[in-house]
Amino acid sequence: MASSSSDSKQLEEGFVGGIEDKRHNPVHENVLQKHAAFFDVNKDGLIYPWETFRAMREIGSGVLLSTAAAVFINVSLSQTTRPGKFPSLLFPIEVKNIKLGKHGSDTGAYDSEGRFVESKFEEIFIKHAHTHPNALTHDELDELIKANREPKDFKGRIGSFFEWKILYKLAKDKNGLLPKETIRGVYDGSLFEVLKKEHAKTISSS
Repeated sequence: MASSSSDSKQLEEGFVGGIEDKRHNPVHENVLQKHAAFFDVNKDGLIYPWETFRAMREIGSGVLLSTAAAVFINVSLSQTTRPGKFPSLLFPIEVKNIKLGKHGSDTGAYDSEGRFVESKFEEIFIKHAHTHPNALTHDELDELIKANREPKDFKGRIGSFFEWKILYKLAKDKNGLLPKETIRGVYDGSLFEVLKKEHAKTISSS
């Protein structure tokens, strides 16, 4: 699928969901923590399943998908981000330790400390953006997911698959493309606020 000239211009100039975003992620910042912080609705440093569900709904996800995401994300990350603590049936995720929940079979755009790695981010498009240099089609996204699979890393494969598929469903443009700056926005968490505002507008206008 080829984008229109106006869409191409937006992609090249750095638009995220129709909002211009020319910021770059400082290498020293823990952007993974910023990414996770959106789901901490009450900002107490802990993300509970009901907060994950609410945040997913706020960015436009349906009830079933939001429920599945809340269960999968919190069950997968709760104990990992609470090292040395007794397991909790409430499955909280500690935002400050979110780097410990980093899974395999990913792009490597987060390092082990949760910092953004620009070279790995650019590699996504160098390797997989065949149709448009600044966006991924659905097929190119599938190619990316398959290319990042690590042997016997079932948890990482599942996590990566659902993360990318949810992102594509919620953030693709009208041409079915996932723009580069939209993907950048999900890494630092800024995309979530954009999607939240757009979803709120959609609800208010309906």
